[in-house]
Amino acid sequence: MPDIPDFKWKQCLIVRNDIKMSCGKKCAQIAHAAIGAYEKADKIARKNWFDEGQKKVVLKANSERQLFEIKTIAEQAGIAASIIQDAGLTEIPPGTVTALGLGPARSETLDRITGDLSLL
Repeated sequence: MPDIPDFKWKQCLIVRNDIKMSCGKKCAQIAHAAIGAYEKADKIARKNWFDEGQKKVVLKANSERQLFEIKTIAEQAGIAASIIQDAGLTEIPPGTVTALGLGPARSETLDRITGDLSLL
């Protein structure tokens, strides 16, 4: 078997699990979060993550409050964070907070912040 790469960089994408969204809607919100956080990340983090293969982990949060708490902790640690609010054109009301993107950042730092969350 080939060696499993040791990813030192990743993005964590967190979607709310307490609101009803179709699978496609969740995917779109997660994609928005990934781009938003990437754009806020510093050049070195983006390059290292990109060169390593762009690892992403998708997690779920139980509330809007939990997303904002994680965002605050991440920003205090110097991690790029992007909260996503929906435009309300399809499934959910306008302004609904749906997702949070973190990083790219060092995997061990993100693990300390998001390690208690479940995979989507």
